[in-house]
Amino acid sequence: MPFFVYGTLRPGEVNHGLFLRGRTLREQPARLTDAVLYDGPGYPYAVEEPGGTVTGDLVTARPETYERLLAELDRLEEYTPGDPRSLYERVVREVTTGEGPVRAWVYVAAPAVAARLRARGERLAGGDWPARR
Repeated sequence: MPFFVYGTLRPGEVNHGLFLRGRTLREQPARLTDAVLYDGPGYPYAVEEPGGTVTGDLVTARPETYERLLAELDRLEEYTPGDPRSLYERVVREVTTGEGPVRAWVYVAAPAVAARLRARGERLAGGDWPARR
């Protein structure tokens, strides 16, 4: 399954070069609906919220790199299944590309993090991480 990336893993961002360069078959613009972005300490959080839209990229990994990449991205995103201390959760969501809808892995803010962000976080207008500059 491909990954929807919206922050530091997008092309031109720091973690794209560290984790994705040379390990993908395809990268294409995409949008995640019913989510908004919040500013984090150097990276964004997608928080599920009806009516919002997050801009990002759909990344399809090379089959020979997929399992290792999945494990590396889980570590990067501080995601451990079932651990309430995780910053993110990896969930399957439908994203939209120019070719239509695609199911993809998306790292969204874990429930406790999402609650803190909704209460006192800084929401990024427009849902596009690179556009914040």
